Amino acid sequence: MSSINNENKLEQFNEFFSIDYQFSVNISGVVKNIPSFEQFIDTIPVPFKMATEVSTIDQAALRPLQNLSGVATQLVDFLNFQSQKIELLVGYILSQQDEPQHRFTGTKFGGGGIMFKSPTAFALNDILEMKVFLLHANCAVFCLGEVINIDQNDDEFTHQVIFHYIRAEDREILVRMSLHEQSKQLQNLAKKRHIEASTRAAGTNSDR
Repeated sequence: MSSINNENKLEQFNEFFSIDYQFSVNISGVVKNIPSFEQFIDTIPVPFKMATEVSTIDQAALRPLQNLSGVATQLVDFLNFQSQKIELLVGYILSQQDEPQHRFTGTKFGGGGIMFKSPTAFALNDILEMKVFLLHANCAVFCLGEVINIDQNDDEFTHQVIFHYIRAEDREILVRMSLHEQSKQLQNLAKKRHIEASTRAAGTNSDR
């Protein structure tokens, strides 16, 4: 692989925001005969298609109602409750797709790709069949990824992977999830700093 091609692929990974986060990813194997995109779409398991469709429908249905008030607020609350019940069911179905024998630990994700750790190394340019699980959000994505970088730390290998084939709606979900997770982490950091500042202030006052 030439350095120019490698730089282009790294740029593709960094084109989208990504965030450090621990999650599960199934790598079922290296794809030797790369299918067409249409053939790839046909191989996506039904639970993954269903999960994406549910998420997309929820976003489209609730967005126009967010700024309404009065009775509409109660309607939004009801619809959110119904959505949560459906998401719990979808999350359970998706969890059955997470196969322990193919499971690796993901460390970073975003709209451009993922990073994961493995006790053994795949090869650069390997095309991997992947199932990315963000089960805290009842979200999972089926895709093909290409290994573009491998780092070794002791007996562990960290793989950087760009998406080779991924549906646009699945990429959108990963982008949305990465931004949502960043918002949560920033809120937790702000809360931690506030607690530390309050503790220091209380300690200073007690010394007087």
